[in-house]
Amino acid sequence: MLKLKRLVNYFSKGEILLWGSSVGIIIVSFFLFDGENYLTLMASLIGVTSLIFNAKGNPFGQFLMVLFSLMYGIISFTFSYYGEMITYLGMTMPMAVFALVSWLKNPYNGNKAEVKVNQIPWKEHACMWVMTVVVTAVFYVILDYFHTANILPSTISVTTSFLAVYLTFRRSSYFALAYAANDLVLIVLWVLASMEEIRYFSVVVCFTAFFVNDLYVFLSWKKMEKRQSAVEQEHEKCMEF
Repeated sequence: MLKLKRLVNYFSKGEILLWGSSVGIIIVSFFLFDGENYLTLMASLIGVTSLIFNAKGNPFGQFLMVLFSLMYGIISFTFSYYGEMITYLGMTMPMAVFALVSWLKNPYNGNKAEVKVNQIPWKEHACMWVMTVVVTAVFYVILDYFHTANILPSTISVTTSFLAVYLTFRRSSYFALAYAANDLVLIVLWVLASMEEIRYFSVVVCFTAFFVNDLYVFLSWKKMEKRQSAVEQEHEKCMEF
């Protein structure tokens, strides 16, 4: 009971409301449009929970993201979305593991529940975009070989997914915007799928909830970045005296 109270106090009322409403919408849409594939429901709930922890810069959010990536890869396989399966199991999940290690190794002021926000130098941005182009090209060849349906949005999903996991690994606040962009791509992808089978629409609702949450994660990280920077500047001033 005490641990539950601490967990509730850990989040703001707005964060609890955002998480609660997201969970409610996901559950309702599941029973409206699917009602059978409980793995989809479980993955959606784990995914949206990971985002609220990510908003705090808590490594536990990355642990949940690893689980979500694994489950989403399996879900994509069962729905014959082989492109998404390859992307998440072959790239997103392994890089999410590296991101988890990075967050655990870089706590803010020794606080393991908050990662130290990092600002990527401009030279690294150029390198990141070169790697993104290469990864996208390689995965396009793979997706084309497997005759992936809707190959254009699937390829764009590779681009946004790589940017998201790379920026997460580097602890940049912009990882959340990359994930938000990926959410939009996946919304389009699953809307196309739901035109053929309506039960897929529950996945559309899931990624719509993810999109809203990822925007909040970005705003939360910018505030966290500003707070951490202000503390460091104050510490540097004290050291001068």
